[in-house]
Amino acid sequence: MVSQSKMPADDRKVILVGNPNVGKSVLFNALTGAYTVVSNYPGTSVAVSRGHCEISGQRYEILDTPGMYSMLPITEEERVGREMLLLEEAHAVVHVIDARNIERMLPMTLQLIEAGLPVILLVNILDEAERAGMAIDIPLLQEKLGIPVVGGAIRSKRGLKEVRQAIAAMNRDNLPSFGYSADLEKDIARVAETLKGDYRLDLRALALLLLQKDEEILELVKCTEGDGFDRVQQMVAETAFEHRFDLHLRISLERKRVCKGLLAETVQLPDGQRLRLADRLSAWTTNPWTGFPILLLVLYFGIYQFVGKFGAGVLVDLCEGSLFENYLNPFAVSLFERFVPWYWLREMVVGEYGVFTLGVRYAVALVLPIVGTFFLTFSVIEDVGYFPRLAMLVDRIFKKIGLNGRAVIPMVLGFGCDTMATMVTRTLETVRERVLVTLLLALAIPCSAQLGVILGLLSGVPGALVVWTACIALVFLLVGFLSARLLPGERPMFYMELPPMRLPQFHNVLVKTMSRMQWYFLEIFPLFIFASLLLWAGKMTGAMGWLVRGLTPVMGLLGLPADASAAFIFGFFRRDFGAAGLYDLQEAGLLTPVQLTVAAVTMTLFVPCIAQFLMMKKERGWKVSLGIFLFVTALAFSVGWSLNLILLTTGLLT
Repeated sequence: MVSQSKMPADDRKVILVGNPNVGKSVLFNALTGAYTVVSNYPGTSVAVSRGHCEISGQRYEILDTPGMYSMLPITEEERVGREMLLLEEAHAVVHVIDARNIERMLPMTLQLIEAGLPVILLVNILDEAERAGMAIDIPLLQEKLGIPVVGGAIRSKRGLKEVRQAIAAMNRDNLPSFGYSADLEKDIARVAETLKGDYRLDLRALALLLLQKDEEILELVKCTEGDGFDRVQQMVAETAFEHRFDLHLRISLERKRVCKGLLAETVQLPDGQRLRLADRLSAWTTNPWTGFPILLLVLYFGIYQFVGKFGAGVLVDLCEGSLFENYLNPFAVSLFERFVPWYWLREMVVGEYGVFTLGVRYAVALVLPIVGTFFLTFSVIEDVGYFPRLAMLVDRIFKKIGLNGRAVIPMVLGFGCDTMATMVTRTLETVRERVLVTLLLALAIPCSAQLGVILGLLSGVPGALVVWTACIALVFLLVGFLSARLLPGERPMFYMELPPMRLPQFHNVLVKTMSRMQWYFLEIFPLFIFASLLLWAGKMTGAMGWLVRGLTPVMGLLGLPADASAAFIFGFFRRDFGAAGLYDLQEAGLLTPVQLTVAAVTMTLFVPCIAQFLMMKKERGWKVSLGIFLFVTALAFSVGWSLNLILLTTGLLT
């Protein structure tokens, strides 16, 4: 359960709920003035965001919950959202919906009203709906629902004033109710009458959730009712047995019937409205015949050219080659040699594994340009609304490996940072799916820094990039295919909201990029310093030499020089550290095209870095994390050994 935070007694709570991609986070930012990452794809806000605002002299605490589709949770996000409704005493619950999908989203409004919550309905993205030819009579809808209803486009501040006024004027008197068919109402009443405990939700809403076999509500009722729980459970079982039909489906159909009546004469749909360019582009991105060519264009220009060529090439050469190698490193070394008499301190700061000459140089000169260009590309693609459509495009392929299109979100995030992506796996529906995605992230998804360096390394060797791509894709699909058949558990369903496709907004892209860069400096940059200190300590104590000698036979099996051992050791501290180590070896002329390709493939598949491993332990536990660690290590070296034999036998890349 979500714990309640301490706050002043006079603060009233306003909870924002709704599907992903309907503008909850935009409303949160507009109300509080605080920035949280506003993403155009589901799954960003896993935890609840909190902020404060003042309306008419009254202070309010605003809670931005993760996306939820129903009061009956399926995913971890929905569980967190409902827990807030169960645990927090809300002055108002603002249900944000997409005007273009009002018929599909309105049933959740009914569920919130049934729960006895003080609901305000915000019909958002009204501008997009109007441009598509829709007309919604907001006053009539408010009259039919019996709750405050506001139409708006919060992205452009339309309706924000009315939302603030509705929050200030909210009261819990005369809450409306909506009736279902007589036989279903009789069943609901029979179950509700058995509930004697004190609950935050309305008893009728609890009865509906019990009839839909909500395990968490069943556990809540068991704890609250005590000895009376057996009577409740018996009544639910008798009701289900008497009807012998799917009560969940029956209740859903009843809600849709009620919503259809509410929307009659309220919503006018477009008649033969001509599709706009954005609508046509949206259709192209989800059609396999046009979607995959578009994906290749995005990858080529966005990742390969901008991140790989410009970021890992031009910017890295400028920062690492010109700035650090010609000016900063020589200046720091000469300064320490002149004024610092202690050898150990000189080695710690400006030595082979020095904090400045290695840690800062790798973090700022090699990795930062790549991370920066990737985050910029990622923010543009995200703000356009492409990622949910990519999820729909790859859903059929992902089903072959036991996943669905929703899993593309952490996969794509993994190309930014596998540690962050591992955390986002909690948004997936089943434990089986979370374990499988965690495994694939640890194995075959290179982070942006590692990917950029590898692209820069292989782009100068004809055919090497094709071999690397084919190997990683083959391992990804093969391991996913086999794991999907070996791992026990339920296969997930797939559903995802499609936000409108629009031109990226400069302010959004800039703020998202800067906030992610801030995250890099606060979370990742210190790890480079820590890793360089560990490597320095290893050199000073002799442990580094022992590790290098221990890995030398393995490097021999892979056909790599002994010096490559250090790069693989670096890779354990940070994946990009290892890739940067290969960069140094190539610059020194120690790697042939075959060796470079084998090293790049093995390094990509090699063990996750310390930060990712610790996140795996936090999300999946020690047993699963150690199992993934050992499996990935063995598979990486096996694939590298096999690839070396194949390339030498066939004469490719020579």
